[in-house]
Amino acid sequence: MTGSRAHTLFSFGTLMDERVQTALFGRAVPTSPASLAGYTTRPLKITDPAVIAASGLDVHLILERRLGASVEGAVLHLTDQELAAADAYEVDDYTRRRVVLSSGESAWAYLDAKPLRPAERIVVVGDSIAYGRCDPRGGWAGHLAAAHISGNEAERRLFNLAVPGSTLADVSEQTPALLAARRPDTLLVAAGINDSAVPLAGAEGDAESDAGADGTVDFAQLTGSLDALAATALGHNARLVVAGPSWLDEDRTRAYEGLRFTRARALALRVFLRSWCEANHIDHLDLWEPLRERTDLLVDGLHPTAEGHRALYEHLDALGR
Repeated sequence: MTGSRAHTLFSFGTLMDERVQTALFGRAVPTSPASLAGYTTRPLKITDPAVIAASGLDVHLILERRLGASVEGAVLHLTDQELAAADAYEVDDYTRRRVVLSSGESAWAYLDAKPLRPAERIVVVGDSIAYGRCDPRGGWAGHLAAAHISGNEAERRLFNLAVPGSTLADVSEQTPALLAARRPDTLLVAAGINDSAVPLAGAEGDAESDAGADGTVDFAQLTGSLDALAATALGHNARLVVAGPSWLDEDRTRAYEGLRFTRARALALRVFLRSWCEANHIDHLDLWEPLRERTDLLVDGLHPTAEGHRALYEHLDALGR
């Protein structure tokens, strides 16, 4: 185990079984009792023969958010190789994400791979597209709120705190003060198109504008903003979900409120978001495809029509719930 890092993994099911541990890791691993606040469990039918053979069960448990509840389990102390073996053991319904245990310790846990499905209290932050501009029904977030709350009127909430014109830097600065009163378990960050915009005032001979024209841009500031949002979410034991960006019609968005938008730069933002999320074990819901080449679903080449917002919601819902 020389050179291998130590990992803490919260288990609430079959991974606590020493027989499963021996089958996966070749040994019974060190464990200690732990609990996870803000969660409950529900049964999950397993069909993978190898997983059933290892656990002896065709029904496992999966975590679901529940304000005031808690799940008892254990922390497993694993090497790099053992963590990889645990990843391979879990079926596609699960994904590994960071959680905060009742002790205050951060640990890995296997959560529902559909990040919005187990949510109870969702906070949405972002820009004018997340805000629902050009749709009197509140845009894609309004559709999501209606569907989410209708599933459990007594317990579920969705707070849309998006502000038109916001960048990720704005969102990362403003969000921490907004969360405590809402008690979110899920922070849905709509990483909109403003982060790919170039100010028109610098369009001629400006290095940033030249970078924006071909999509090559320094994303160091965006990394800092996303890192800050990840820390904010974890501090509230909330799951960070990053959505966006959506497709734009470059021919109609060359000059908009002092900004210039290009598809190349928006695509660079899309690639960056996906890469950052993968590297940091954060959920990414890609909203590019629903509006691709559908300029009729855009009011001004940038903001979706009511029908465009509906298309974004249906795509996001399929990915997230």
